[in-house]
Amino acid sequence: MLKTSQLSNGIRVITDSSETAESVSLGIWVSVGARYEPKHLNGISHLLEHMAFKGTTTRTAFEISKEIEDVGGMINAYTAKTMTAYYVRVLKENLNLGLDIITDIVQNSTMDKEELKKEKGVVIQEINMQNDTPDDLIFDYYAACAYPDQPLGRTILGTIESVNKIESEDLLNYIHTQYTTDRMIVSASGAVAHEAFVEACEKLLTKVPTLETQNALPASYRGGDKRVVKPHEQVNLILGFEGFSYNHPDYYAGSILASVAGGGMSSRLFQEIREKRGLVYSIYAFNSSHTDTGTFGIYAGTGEKEVIELMPVLCDEINRLSDSLTEEEIARAKAQLKASVLMQQENISSHARTNATDMIVHGRVVPKEEVIAKIDAVGKEQLEKIAARLFKQTPAFAALGPVQHVMPYNEILARLK
Repeated sequence: MLKTSQLSNGIRVITDSSETAESVSLGIWVSVGARYEPKHLNGISHLLEHMAFKGTTTRTAFEISKEIEDVGGMINAYTAKTMTAYYVRVLKENLNLGLDIITDIVQNSTMDKEELKKEKGVVIQEINMQNDTPDDLIFDYYAACAYPDQPLGRTILGTIESVNKIESEDLLNYIHTQYTTDRMIVSASGAVAHEAFVEACEKLLTKVPTLETQNALPASYRGGDKRVVKPHEQVNLILGFEGFSYNHPDYYAGSILASVAGGGMSSRLFQEIREKRGLVYSIYAFNSSHTDTGTFGIYAGTGEKEVIELMPVLCDEINRLSDSLTEEEIARAKAQLKASVLMQQENISSHARTNATDMIVHGRVVPKEEVIAKIDAVGKEQLEKIAARLFKQTPAFAALGPVQHVMPYNEILARLK
């Protein structure tokens, strides 16, 4: 049963209780991430997420992990462009312990200077690992191409240079100015009693600053061409277009179109480009959204020689989407999306995360029935219209690896017309 409350300091609390659950997944979501960072502090949200586990005024780093693992629980965190999350999963009898630790690391982390030196090294290793993972790295290049010279186009991890410049005082100031009550959501799912949980949150979350915080800078999609030559075995590439925000009336249509184009082994791109022609190892389409913008993109991983044939075929398949959709493939795409939504109902960790994300994006938890109804309401005519409109825009194209034979950008533009 879903319930929401607001603490006296303004922090929102969501619970999604289950009488049959033996465990509880709970966490704190803060609606601030890489998109909120000034350029010289790029990567601070992610570094802060790491440092939150390195000791508080009452617990050492070892004690944080030991207390959770002593009861068989797990603790973790993640950073995104627009949010940072800290969460635990424990058995129901250890709910209070999990909440105590999560609220402790969010409010009382010391940002010790010696620990910071070590953790910078860890993050720099993570950056280097990302640089050695081309199918991940290409998404950073794509974002920089779609949203150049703005926070949304910068990497979540930051750069080695920017991370090295961040000091303990920067981290503490970032917490005090960005981790505020209006941006903080506590979400729990599973074996949790709402009233008791809210009461516990009220007692524990007393040190969160109550300040007026600024919104992220508006996004400005531009598109363009970015190619990086590296001695890889494969070419990794993304071809994308300005898409839809979460609140755009065509958001669900965009997701369905992405599923038709490249949402699984039965999708058009997989069948035509991988199965029939053998031109790629991996290919898929995605509909990526934020509160004020989004992109519709297609990722492919291919060989240096295969890319010569791939790009014309890919452009032709994109062109076909606006006038050759069938009711059968639309129905299949809808079924995939609805199944994804409903299957999340069976995972309490997904519940907690989805509820918190809904609250950040929409200001409310969106009922699953409403999501299903919006998916069902999308028709063939709407899909054809948005496909025609999407692909007339300036594309964002990024390629990484042995890119010498990749179709020139101006030829991609001509082929898409």
